[in-house]
Parts: sequence; C-alpha cells; structure tokens
Amino acid sequence: MSDLPKRARVVIVGGGVVGCSVAYHLAKLGWQDVVLLERKQLTSGTTWHAAGLIGQLRASANMTKLARYSAELYRGLEEETGVATGLRQGGSISVALTPERREELNRQAAMARAFGVPVEELSPEEIKQRYEHINLDGVTGGVWLPTDGQADPANIALALAKGARQNGALVKERVKVTGIARDGRRVTGVDWATDNGGETGHIACDMIVNCAGMWGHEVGRMAGVNVPLHACEHFYIVTEGIDGLGQLPVLRVPDECAYYKEDAGKILLGAFEPKAKPWGMNGIPDSFEFDQLPEDFDHFEPILEAAVNRMPMLAEAGIHTFFNGPESFTPDDAYHLGLAPEMDNVWVAAGFNSIGIQSAGGAGHALSQWMDSGRKPFDLGDVDIARMQPFQGNRHYLFERSKETLGLLYADHFPYLQKRTARGVRRSPFHHHLLERGAVMGEIAGWERANWFATDGQEREYRYGWGRQNWFENAAAEHRAIRTGVGMYDMSSFGKIRVEGPDAEAFLNHVGGGDYSVPNGKIVYTQFLNDQGGIEADVTVTRLSETAYLVVTPAATRLADQTWMERHKGAFNVVITDVTAGEGVLAVMGPDARDVLQSVSPNDFSNERNPFGTAQEIELGMGLARVHRVSYVGELGWEIYVSADMAGHAFETLYEAGQDHGLKLCGMHMMDSCRIEKGFRHFGHDITCEDHVLEAGLGFAVKTGKLDFIGRDAVLRKKQAGLAKRLVQFRLTDPEPLVYHNEPVLRDGEIVGYLSSGAYGHHLGGAIGMGYVPCEGESAEQVLASSYEIDVAGTRVKAEASLKPMYDPKSERVKV
Repeated sequence: MSDLPKRARVVIVGGGVVGCSVAYHLAKLGWQDVVLLERKQLTSGTTWHAAGLIGQLRASANMTKLARYSAELYRGLEEETGVATGLRQGGSISVALTPERREELNRQAAMARAFGVPVEELSPEEIKQRYEHINLDGVTGGVWLPTDGQADPANIALALAKGARQNGALVKERVKVTGIARDGRRVTGVDWATDNGGETGHIACDMIVNCAGMWGHEVGRMAGVNVPLHACEHFYIVTEGIDGLGQLPVLRVPDECAYYKEDAGKILLGAFEPKAKPWGMNGIPDSFEFDQLPEDFDHFEPILEAAVNRMPMLAEAGIHTFFNGPESFTPDDAYHLGLAPEMDNVWVAAGFNSIGIQSAGGAGHALSQWMDSGRKPFDLGDVDIARMQPFQGNRHYLFERSKETLGLLYADHFPYLQKRTARGVRRSPFHHHLLERGAVMGEIAGWERANWFATDGQEREYRYGWGRQNWFENAAAEHRAIRTGVGMYDMSSFGKIRVEGPDAEAFLNHVGGGDYSVPNGKIVYTQFLNDQGGIEADVTVTRLSETAYLVVTPAATRLADQTWMERHKGAFNVVITDVTAGEGVLAVMGPDARDVLQSVSPNDFSNERNPFGTAQEIELGMGLARVHRVSYVGELGWEIYVSADMAGHAFETLYEAGQDHGLKLCGMHMMDSCRIEKGFRHFGHDITCEDHVLEAGLGFAVKTGKLDFIGRDAVLRKKQAGLAKRLVQFRLTDPEPLVYHNEPVLRDGEIVGYLSSGAYGHHLGGAIGMGYVPCEGESAEQVLASSYEIDVAGTRVKAEASLKPMYDPKSERVKV
C-alpha cells in the first residue's frame, strides 16, 4: 500500500473500540506518525456485537474514574466527529434475589457514594415503578444508578477512528500485522500484508500497542510478551419488536445471570452463565470477520427460562436473533493495560472481559497519558499487565480458567472468594505438609497458600457470605496463638529477587528510598519511589554480602518489582535474578518464637547476636537455613529461609519441636488481621504509585540524606509543602460489623474518603480499616479531633481513629 509509511512513532495493532480509542487519544495529545492497522474491517472482531452497556461504577475508585470518563467522552464525540454514538443515559437497575446479593448491592451503593457516583437503593416496589415489566417474585431490593446507560458500540469505535484521523492519525483497514521485529528488549518494527496477500511491507517504529482483542495473546507472542486471555462464547437474544415498549433503563438480574437492554422497541437478553464455553483453542480462523458462532440453545435455555419468568412479556415476544459471538476473558476478570514487563516499548490494551465499550474511552485516555509522560497518570494496579505471571500465558491454563471467569462477572462477589478452576499450578515445598494438617488453600498469582486451618472433623472449604464466614473462629484462634504463644506459617510465595554485582549497593541506593550502605546481614524495610514520591514497591532488602542483596516482595508484585529495577538499571553493573522458587520460607512468630528456634538450633537468637532487622546463617535440625528477624504481624519472630531440598526437613523439625511450645499452624487470613492491627500497609490497597510515601506515614523509611535516589526531590518538596492527606487507622466501636475495603469514611458527618483495606482485629475486638483522610493545612491533632464513622452497607458505624498503630504503637513486642 503506497500510503503506508516506512516509519511511524507508534503502530497500534487492532481496530476495535480500544485500538481506535488509543489512536484517538494519542492524536489528541499531538502525537505525529500514529498508525493503526486493522486486519479486516474496523469493529469486525468483537466490538460490533457488543451489547453497548455503559456502567459508571467499578470495583475501585480509579476504575470508576475511567468508566465515568468513557461516558463523558462518548457524550461529546458526535458533535466533534459527526458520527452518532447512540449514547443514552437512561440509568440502570440491579436487583437482588437473595439476602447475600442485597448486602452486596448495599455495599456497592455505599462504595458509589464514596466514589461520587449517583446512586439510590430501591425497594421491590420502587423497582416496579421504574421497570413496570419485571416480575417481582423473589426480589429483595436493588440499586438505581441514574447515570448508567447504553450506546452503539460500532459507532463509538468509528467515531473514535474518525476523531483520530481528524487529528492526523493514519487508520488502515485490511492490513494484517504478520510479524514483529525485535532487538533485545525493544521492538523495531512490524511486517504487514494486505488482506488479499497482494502486498507486503515493513514499518519501522518506536513502539507498538497491542489492541488485538481476542488475537492479543497471539500478537503478544510475536512481540515477545505475555498477554494472557482466552476467547469464550457469549450469548444473547434479541426479540421481535414489542408494541408499546418505550425506553427503559438497563436491568441486571445477576442471580439469574442475565441482563436486559431495550433497543429500538426490542429487548436484548444477555447472559453470563456460571460455566462458560471457551472458544478458539486451536487459534482463531484467519478469515474471521463479523462472524457468528453456531447457536447452542441447550446452553442458553436455563437463562431464557428464568428470563421468561422474570420478564413475562418475553413469553409472547418472538425471537428475532439468537446471537453467539466470541469475547476475550483474562484469568482474573480485569483487563490488560500498560507497558509489558518483558519489553521496553510494547504496550498492551486488551482482554476487556465484556466491558470493552464502557472501558475503552478511559483506558485509551489513561494509556495515552502513560505513553506520553512515561508514568502512570494514577494507580492502574487493578489492570496493569505487569500483574500477570509468566505461567498464566499457558494455553491449557487459560482454557481451564476461562470456563469460570465469564460467569464471575455476575456471580456473588463475596470477600475472600477463591477461583475454582486452573488451581494447583504453583506449590511451595511445604504444600503437602500443610494439607496433611488441615490447610484450606487460597490462590494468588498461581501460588497455593494456606489461608486457614480446619479443625478435626471440620469441612475443609469456604462457606462464603458477607458476615462471619465459616473460618472466622479458626483465624481468630490462629491470631491468638501469634499474639500470646507461637504460630508458624508458610511465606514461600513471597517474591525473592537477588541483586548482585559490583554496583549492587550503588544501584539500590539509586532505585530505593532507604539506605543500603549497611553491614552484611542487615535488613532494610524500604520503598521504591517514582519521581512524584509515589510508592512503586514496598519491600525488604537484606544485604547478603559485599556484592549481593535479597529483595523480598509481595507474591503478586514480584514481576512488576523486578521489572521496575530492570528498567532503572542503566549503567549499573548488576544482575537481577528471580530466585523465588529456590527457597522455602517459614515464619515462626509470637512471644515464644525464640524458644522454638533455640530448641532446634545451636545458634544464638538473642538481641545481642540477632537483633531486630538482621539476618544470620544457622544450623536447623540436621540442615542449614538463614533466618531474617522481621515481622509483618507485629510480634517477635523470624522468617526462616531454607533451600528447597531441605525444606521438608526444616518443616518437620520446627513443627515437631513446636509442639512442646504450643505452636499452631496459621494462614494468610491471620497474617492480614494481625498486620492491620499493627497498622502495616498493604501494597496495592493502602499504598500505591499515586500515594506519596510521606502521606502514607512511611517517611521513616526514606533517607533523604543520600545524595540522589528516584523520588528524592518529590519527598523534599512534600516536606516543604506539607501533607494533603494522611493514612489513618480506624477501629469500629461496634464489634459486630465487618469491613473489607472501599467502605466510605465520614468525618463529622461528611464523606471524605474510603477504606483502602479492612479486616477483623481479633485482639483489638473490632473491625479495623485503613484509609486516607484529607488534611491540607491541618495538624495531626486536628485530624484526630474529629468524629469518624464508617458506612457499612448503608449503616453508619462509629469508629476510633489513630495515626499510630493501635496495637503496640512503640513496636516493643518485635524487639524483646
């Protein structure tokens, strides 16, 4: 094609609504030489058959911000481009058929208030007033979101494409990317061929954006990056025209896996069934363009039967269209956005899990800002592709997981809900030891982890709910063991990254806020900051030798944290290696922890030899180990690192010796409740890339006396300007309600924020939460002088507030 350039600043692969949004936003920023290549015709993959629902409320504040931006963008696109988007903000109603769903909707309504989204709880009678056609059998209540709506998916994409062209972008149809050239960690260009194969060529480029939708996995492989997603069949029916059917809000009945959309006098009934049908296991046909998949009425029939009961007029309406088309789904039901960790100039916006239309505007806006400035515009951790683990690109894994993820969109979103499919991939060396002793496993980043331990005769599975789940008392007993005796739990899943080389000390002093010029064996709790003072990683760094350090990270962020270091390595002579699987880690914590360790090792665990914040090599039983005296639960204790070959022996030695001291095996739920009592931050919730390290209360970990490190200037500026917000710990004074996260925080009767994390404090005797409170121009005393409440599912509960940890504020217990 003679009009295709030889060179571009960026090549966008894929012309669905997301690719068109990225092109539009980059062009609006003034980028020149933006090229979008679409293999067939714009929207011909999955965009054209989307239902076009525009929801405002998402699971976090920033995802809600992106969804709201989409609606605002689409509202003005028609005037800008002349292409009608069909946006109609007629509102939406979600109804509950069970008490559990009613509680979920009430909690969502409270969250909406915290995020500034208009919302109203509805009784069954009020639902009927707004949606006269519904059968109220079994309906317990619902919520009304007046700013939700619907739009024309294909026209939104075409409007974005036209807007991109108007601002100088080149959008080409029927040009397929057939290969991607690479040099080290960078792509250098793309090979292309016309749809009919008549012409081929190459475009050299500075970067690419993978917006290939359900082809995203394949395009990712060509670019050397991992984009875990899998196509599934997605069903809906459209009725014949119904006489007198006026405009209606979108209706969702998640307990029946159904949504209803009125469109031009017809009803579209869509389904998110509990067990989905994966599609395209052997690849998507090259000829795919506006294709439909074969009907499967048997699969859809249970949804339709419930729908006819819920919407009786469907029984009289003829079916005009039975539609089955593919959509792509990711392993955790969150889309992929951002800079791929394997390469330094490959961006991804793909895998939108059936919410691509409502997400595309905001996703394109956020990604373009990130690409333009080199930093995230705000925390995008929910969707940052760096959260995906390498193994999650495995096709068999994706096939098994995708059976579940489609249905999870409308499943009950219970706290602590565990995925059922594609489990058991990553196991610690202690896995079978824990199972033999009653462990009930959860999963994070593929790791099987003991979340709690069942007692003899107790069922070893979760019974979910919004109140005290069946493991509540088990976790309470584990919590008490840690606080009053001794407990042991498996921390092997935490990331372990070795930084080694002659410049290791200088490199870490550049990339981290702490001081790493410390003796061998010293442990430094620290953060990696961005140039705004936001927290990119929350880690401990142990000096192993003159030239080697061990960086320990949360399990889910190991890849992201390692990638952050790799991208800031520059000319430093260091090697950065993931060694997570090489060592098992057991934490022995509690007032009696020293006695247990002393009984299995001849080494000295006294404060004189092994004070808090230091590590030492020890003999353990008949083997060897390394112990780190640190704690994430706020008690005396050690993390015991042992090579995988001796892990089983270490466990058996510690467990057997611990029986004389009342040692109790503990799980991750215990760790979470203990850490929140102690006010320890949880990365991804309490601290993120947009939370300034000083406002997070972590200034003690930043050593500005160092000449230079990333974020130093931002820390100094904040010290000069003062804090705009503070991270506050709350305890509900009523011991019964439970908090999880996103519950609104009210200060003197007004919503000022929301909880970033929450758990039950078994020692403190109430639910504990953490959340940021605006405080510009205020002292700490003024912040604490106010009256605070937490909105729990619509009920305001009084809360005590503290800027110091409510448990052991002077950290005396970890240093005894």
